Amino acid sequence: MTSEHQTSGHTEEDRAASAAAGFSSAAAVTPENTGERFNPITAKHLDDIPQLEKLSGDDRFAMKVVSSVLPFRSNRYVMDSLIDWDNVPADPVYQITFPQRGMLEEGDFDRVADLMKRDAPAKEINAAIGEIRDKLNPHPAGQRELNIPQTEQGTVEGLQHKYRETVLFFPSQGQTCHAYCSFCFRWAQFVGDKTYKIAANEASGLHDYLASHPDVSDLLITGGDPMVMKTRVMERYLHPLVDDPRFEHIRNIRIGTKALTFWPRRFVSDPDADDLLRLLEKVTSSGKSVAIMAHFNHWREFGTDIAHEAIRRLRDTGAVIRSQAPALAHVNDSPDIWARMWREQVALGIIPYYLFVERDTGAKNYFEVPLDKVWTIYNHAVRSVSGLARTVRGPSMSATPGKVEVLGVQEVHGEKVFVLRFLQGRNPEWVGRPFFAAFNPNATWLNHLEPAFGEEKFFFEDELAEMTGGASIPEFSVAAE
Repeated sequence: MTSEHQTSGHTEEDRAASAAAGFSSAAAVTPENTGERFNPITAKHLDDIPQLEKLSGDDRFAMKVVSSVLPFRSNRYVMDSLIDWDNVPADPVYQITFPQRGMLEEGDFDRVADLMKRDAPAKEINAAIGEIRDKLNPHPAGQRELNIPQTEQGTVEGLQHKYRETVLFFPSQGQTCHAYCSFCFRWAQFVGDKTYKIAANEASGLHDYLASHPDVSDLLITGGDPMVMKTRVMERYLHPLVDDPRFEHIRNIRIGTKALTFWPRRFVSDPDADDLLRLLEKVTSSGKSVAIMAHFNHWREFGTDIAHEAIRRLRDTGAVIRSQAPALAHVNDSPDIWARMWREQVALGIIPYYLFVERDTGAKNYFEVPLDKVWTIYNHAVRSVSGLARTVRGPSMSATPGKVEVLGVQEVHGEKVFVLRFLQGRNPEWVGRPFFAAFNPNATWLNHLEPAFGEEKFFFEDELAEMTGGASIPEFSVAAE
């Protein structure tokens, strides 16, 4: 397992561990073959991965260019057990984890490629990379400007509090992942630039904030991936929530993770896997619920025996596993993929929870799917599964004002419109309220939509402007494009 103090970027530990690991192919992993330790593979090792040798030199160089701007990290389990190398580059897990040229705008790609080809000074290359990253909306939906709490004592670092009932916590020890998703909306946490990071270095700030906010019922521990932390670190955050009466109002603890895809050994054979499960069991036995918010983008991700074993062991603690993912071009933009994924998840005891719209950050232009198509995918998929899988909500945009669901496309009084509603809102009174946007077949996000029926503004705009206090939020200016 990773070091307790490991942070994002390519650490010396990462490089040493990966060099020691080697990159030879392995047989499919089974519960009986689970002893391998986690060893990350980073952009430093792209030339050493034998599976990439079948690619052209231009393709391998393109990976280096893209991975200099957007983070890349993988491991042996992902490469040997999840990717079908005979189906590269179309393989969905390969698309999820490996850099592709189209993930950068052509001009940005050419700029970095030219600098690298002529061996420009590192200062010049880094300056160009920084400018490109700033253009990629590194903190969408006002995460830094609007969501980080301010108290009389000052800024509460490492927390976000957007919705009344739920606080997000970013422990500094969880600000990396076992592998990085190439579409991740939190990519800026992983590029090694401290100005982009949201992280808490201690537990006291979290506990003090929760104790003083009795309206909060849910804590979401996120990252990065909290499951890269050692169990003894997780205990420091969770034990007081169980043992201290100040936290009786905290009823639900959610843990966002991709570990069931990228490193299921975390729950099976890592040195402190059993300790982790005992910790979760202690929390659920106390009467609080634990929800593992699992990110699955394709049914291929949970098809191995060890993933099934990890799921079983987690469920045995009393935790509930809920699944969520965005619709992504090149990966899952087909209703058949989603329907199969939901059916198989239900069979494993996982509850389908959200289908998201790809967020407007990072490699958005490569992965985005028009809202009309995302809704069609959801509609066709959900009507082909049983009621047990129809727990899934969406398509949902996690935008500045809140989570906005696309309910469908209808014709009203001769006008074709999107029917929308809030699943969550900065103002709880917005939740559940339907509203309408003029149909736009090319729209991929809320700010591409205009109010229907000749209205000048959406109903929430004036109140949102008051909440933001005039802050400049790149993601949100209705009908900005």
